[in-house]
Amino acid sequence: MSQELKKYWKNYIGGNWVDGVNGDRISIENPATGLQIAEIARATQEDIDLAVTAARTCFNSRVLYNMRPTNRGALMFEIARHMTEMADEIALAECLDNGKTLTGGKNEALAAARYFTYYGGLADKLEGRMIPLGSDYLDYTIPSPFGVSAQIVPWNFPLQIAARSVACALATANTVVLKSPELSPLSTYFIAEACHRAGVPAGAVNIVSGYGHDCGASLVSHPDIDHIVFTGSLKTGQSILHAAAERVLPCIMELGGKSAGIVFPDANIDQAVNSTASGIFTHAGQVCSAQSRLIVPASLRDQIVEKLAQKAVGLTIGAGINGHDITPVISGQQAEKIDAMCKKAIQAGAEAVTGGGRIEEMDGHFIKPTIFSNVTPSMTIAQEEVFGPVLSVLTYDDPEEAIAIANGTDYGLCAGLYTKDLSTAHWAADRLVAGQVFVNEWFAGGIETPFGGTKRSGYGREKGQEALLNYVQTKNVGIRITDGGGGRPGG
Repeated sequence: MSQELKKYWKNYIGGNWVDGVNGDRISIENPATGLQIAEIARATQEDIDLAVTAARTCFNSRVLYNMRPTNRGALMFEIARHMTEMADEIALAECLDNGKTLTGGKNEALAAARYFTYYGGLADKLEGRMIPLGSDYLDYTIPSPFGVSAQIVPWNFPLQIAARSVACALATANTVVLKSPELSPLSTYFIAEACHRAGVPAGAVNIVSGYGHDCGASLVSHPDIDHIVFTGSLKTGQSILHAAAERVLPCIMELGGKSAGIVFPDANIDQAVNSTASGIFTHAGQVCSAQSRLIVPASLRDQIVEKLAQKAVGLTIGAGINGHDITPVISGQQAEKIDAMCKKAIQAGAEAVTGGGRIEEMDGHFIKPTIFSNVTPSMTIAQEEVFGPVLSVLTYDDPEEAIAIANGTDYGLCAGLYTKDLSTAHWAADRLVAGQVFVNEWFAGGIETPFGGTKRSGYGREKGQEALLNYVQTKNVGIRITDGGGGRPGG
C-alpha cells in the first residue's frame, strides 16, 4: 500500500468539494514525527452558513423523509460498501494524522461501515403506535426527525464517532452538518466521499473542518440548527450547552470519563491485568471510555501492580505505521498536559512504578506507559481525565468502599469489575454509577450496545437501537372520525 496522502483536502458542502470562503488552510501534522503531512480548507462562519443552508434546503425538500425507509436503508448500505472499499486509504489517513496503527485504522474504517449497515437495517423498523381513544377517534404517533443536526466529533476516533452519528441521522431522515476535528480530520472526509459515490442527496451530509472558537461556535449557535450531537471535553460541552439553551435545542452529550475497574478478591488476576492493560493502553489511552483507574484489595496490590508493570514495560513505543503498541498522543500540547499531570501526581505522593511522563528523546509526541501506585481517591490523577496511557491503582478494604471510590468522581461514563462470582457481579453492577458496566472484559459490547454517560459524562445514548430515539421527536396525531354526537357515522 502506498504511504502517500493527498496534500490538500477540501470541505464538502451541498454535494461539492469546496475551498474555504476566505481561502485559509489548516496544517495537519503527523503526531509521530511532528511534521506537516497535509493541509485542509479552513471553515469559518461563512462556510458554516453555506453548509447549514445546504442541509436546510435538503431537509425542507423532504427528499430523505419521503423516501421509503427501506430505500433509505439501501442507500446506507451503499455508503457502507464504499467505506469498505476505501478501508486501506482510510487506514493510512488514520495512521498518519491520528497516530493509530494501520491495523487500528483499518478497524476504524470497517467499524464505520458497520454503523451504516446496522442503522441502514433499522431505517424501516422505527415505528409509531396507535393509541385507543374509543370508537370516535383514531390517534397515532409519528417518530419525526428534528431537522438539521449539528455534529461535532473529537480527534481520538473521528471516523467511527462521526459514522455513528451521521448514520443515525440519515436513518431517521435528518440532515447533517458535521465539524471534524482540526487535529485529525482526514478520515471523516471519507464519509463525505462515500456519501458522494453512493448518491446521497446533495446537502444531506456536509462535512467541514475548522477551529472550535469560530467554526464550532458558529455551528452550534447557528439560528437554523435544530439538534446538536457532541463528543468531547466537559468544558467545551458546557459551552455548547450554553449556546443550545439560548434556542432550547435538544442535545446528545458525551463528555468523557474517569472510569474505574474493581478487582474483587476472587478474580482471575491475569485476566484482570490483561483487560486493564487493554483498557488503558489502547490508542495511547486516548479513549473516552478508558479504564484509567484500577481499584484493588489492599492485600493484592503488590501482586497486581507488579504484573501490570511487567505488562507496561513489555510494550513497544513508536509510530503507528510501524505497528507499535504505544503510539503517539495527538499533539505536543496534549503531551505537555499529560506530562504535567504525571509530575503533579508524583509531587502529591503517588509512586510511578513504571513510566511517569513524556519521552523527550523521541521525535513526535510520546508518553511512557505509566502505572501509578499509592494513589488516594482525592488526588487529581484519580479525579480528572488524563487522556493518556496513565493508570492509577487505588486500594480498598471492603466492597462498599470499592464502590464508593469507583463512584467518587464527577464522571459516570463506564465502570468495570473482575470477579468469578455471579452474585458479586450483579451486586456491583447495580451499584456502580455509569452508563455501561463491563464485567471481566473492558470494552465488552459493540455497535449494538447503547453508549453514553451519567453525571457530568453527559446524557443521551449513541450506538444500539436506543440511539435512534435521540434523533426523533414524537408527533401525536389525534383524529375525530365521526361527524359529532358520538355515534356511528351515517350510511
